[in-house]
Amino acid sequence: MTPHNQTNLLQKILRILLGTFMVLAAIGHVTFQREAFQAQVPNWLPMNKDLVVILSGIVELALGLSMIFWKQQRIRVGLVLAIFYVLIFPGNIAQYLNHTSAFGLDTDKARLTRLFFQPVLILWALWSTGALAYLFKRSR
Repeated sequence: MTPHNQTNLLQKILRILLGTFMVLAAIGHVTFQREAFQAQVPNWLPMNKDLVVILSGIVELALGLSMIFWKQQRIRVGLVLAIFYVLIFPGNIAQYLNHTSAFGLDTDKARLTRLFFQPVLILWALWSTGALAYLFKRSR
């Protein structure tokens, strides 16, 4: 992954914004939103839900700070964040399938609508870090 892939001002702003969003989500994971995040942990996951929330919060904190500050590795960070969003997607699906209310998502319509925002987050992580352009260049 070459550092020659530059990003424009909008990409940089959106990368920092997404990183900030991740840091805030991480804080919520380990403090005041712990129970809401536990509602998203699928029942089939063979781990303690609170532990999953705390560990994912730590990962979110690391990824958020990396998005903001680790500019030399932004492409790798964008790829890892996109993979993270794919890995946590089953939690969003479980929240929908189990009709679990959390984060103001108290109807099936609201929970279903949220599912369509996960691909937006994935693309946001890839585009804002230059990872999407890197992947397209690499595929040629």
